Amino acid sequence: MSQPRAAVQKQSVIPPPETAESRRQANPWLTMTVVALGIIMVALDGTIVAIANPAIARDLGASLTDLQWVTNGYLLAIAVTLITAGKVGDRFGHKPVFLIGAVGFALTSGAIGLSQGIGMLVALRVLQGVFGAMLQPTAIGLLRAAFPAGRLNMAIGIWGACIAASTAAGPIIGGLLVEKVNWQSVFFINVPVGLAAVVLGVLFLRHRRDESRSSSFDVPGIAVLSAMLFTLVWAVVKAPEYGWASGRTLGFFAGAAVLLAAFVVREHFAREPLVPLTLFRSASLSAGVVLMMMMAFALFGAMFFLTFYLQGVRGLSPVRSGVWLLPMMLSMVVVSPIAGALISKLGPRPPLVVGMLCSGGAFLGLAHLQAGAGFMELFPWLVLMACGLSPVMVAATDIIVGNAPVRLSGVAGGLQQVAMQVGGALGTSVLGALMSAKVAGVLPGHMTGAGLPAPTDPQVELMRSAISQGFAPVPPHVPPQVAEAITKASRLSFIDGMHAAFYAAAAVSFAAVFVSLVVRRGREVEGAAVHA
Repeated sequence: MSQPRAAVQKQSVIPPPETAESRRQANPWLTMTVVALGIIMVALDGTIVAIANPAIARDLGASLTDLQWVTNGYLLAIAVTLITAGKVGDRFGHKPVFLIGAVGFALTSGAIGLSQGIGMLVALRVLQGVFGAMLQPTAIGLLRAAFPAGRLNMAIGIWGACIAASTAAGPIIGGLLVEKVNWQSVFFINVPVGLAAVVLGVLFLRHRRDESRSSSFDVPGIAVLSAMLFTLVWAVVKAPEYGWASGRTLGFFAGAAVLLAAFVVREHFAREPLVPLTLFRSASLSAGVVLMMMMAFALFGAMFFLTFYLQGVRGLSPVRSGVWLLPMMLSMVVVSPIAGALISKLGPRPPLVVGMLCSGGAFLGLAHLQAGAGFMELFPWLVLMACGLSPVMVAATDIIVGNAPVRLSGVAGGLQQVAMQVGGALGTSVLGALMSAKVAGVLPGHMTGAGLPAPTDPQVELMRSAISQGFAPVPPHVPPQVAEAITKASRLSFIDGMHAAFYAAAAVSFAAVFVSLVVRRGREVEGAAVHA
């Protein structure tokens, strides 16, 4: 005999009994701990591997092109799969996708350490990038689901601090491992971290999935978006080699634009779109994507040249270079959670405006560094840059993720990470091209100023690549006086090029101030801050 309808309705709203396991999985700080382990693993890998490249080249006989693919293959794999990984997390639950990513990242890291050839290593780095892409947007989705609206900004601030701390530790840990153990240990270190993330994730993460969505996926949309992102990132990465005005570079950019248009058309008509275009009706979300790209453009471009400056011009070891950069990274660790609290109280606009103004001022200060600058001359500008960029990273992430519905938090996390990856690649490539052009323009003058004959155009072309990396292309068996003159001219040319790059980074930072004015304080929708 069937029960009365009222009784059925009453029973349906009774929550399941609370258990120790459910209380443990509902603790947002335990979720933060697990997410931090996964993000630390990916962020550490972003800086630690560069230190190992010279040792990899010696051990595996890798060429410069091979070493570029160790980085570019990883970057391309992450950029192409981020949004799709976020969508899979939204559909099937962020917990299982995060755990698969952690297992895969740890296993591929161990396999890379066992590689016997550069081809195998590059292939595994691409696979590692795919698993890394599964970790990043799902981590943001897990935080979005675990923390209430009033504490989400603080959680994102701590998340940013974990990234900063891992990035800072990368050169130091990598340098010590390569010097004291071997280059393989740089990858093996991910195995215990990944294992800890998996064990704790099984215990503490809560599994949620979107039961309201259909089981279908926008496969054509995934294919077109992946092709577009690959083409765009490939164009950015290879432009310094091809030439920014070359037919191949322009062709790849044009192809990316066509694919983007095709993706927009596809998503407009798709029954279950991969990226609902309605997300971009929010001016704040769109501004957040642009701000994330501009922040990454300035930050990654600056770090790229500071590393060359410290190791090439100042002659510091990788470990000492990492120690010199610690003030910036440690400042980000401290400032990021504070920025999250300020954003909760003041809204995102004031911290964004002040942050980009501070960043622009820091880049202007760095644009006056000279070849013999000491630690204390670098210190205040690094701290100011960290105090400027930290609130931008936290606020832009909150704007992007907070403006998306909870059921699309993985896609929003993918958008945030794609913006950072593309912005960082643009920063290193565009500023690198600017620096290289400046070096080529000033090198003849510095050579004659050092008492050397002016180099011919072919000689300048041969020399500027090494000089742009901070090294003096001194031919073997030249007299000491000539070698000293070439070194002086090379360093002066590098400094001029670095100054030009920092001025450009400052211009991008100040332009971001105007983008920040679009962002407004919002209201709570679906358990997170949504900015009108």
